[in-house]
Amino acid sequence: MLLIHCPYCEEDRSELEFRWAGEAHIARPENISAISDEEFAEFFFLRNNEKGLTYERWRHIHGCGRFFNAARDTVSDRFLMTYKAGMPKQPVPETGASEKTVETYEATEGDAR
Repeated sequence: MLLIHCPYCEEDRSELEFRWAGEAHIARPENISAISDEEFAEFFFLRNNEKGLTYERWRHIHGCGRFFNAARDTVSDRFLMTYKAGMPKQPVPETGASEKTVETYEATEGDAR
């Protein structure tokens, strides 16, 4: 189970309390009625979906109900940091670990094989 830190509640809570809400820091059109259908489709449907570090919006649905941003490594599924919505994209603090480090699961006694 993942623990996600809510920057509003100031607690680490189970991933079951949260919902993913898409890519964070998307530049929205200033006048959406003035853009073409192709530009609207690109804005509305297309996302980067990059491997590695990504910035996402999350919502603490079974807690405070608020949206916040998170920096997450999509390879290891590890949350690197969370911060309040409305703040600019935050730099990820140095962890001291190699960027190529991937967390692995080790079987323990009682695990199904």
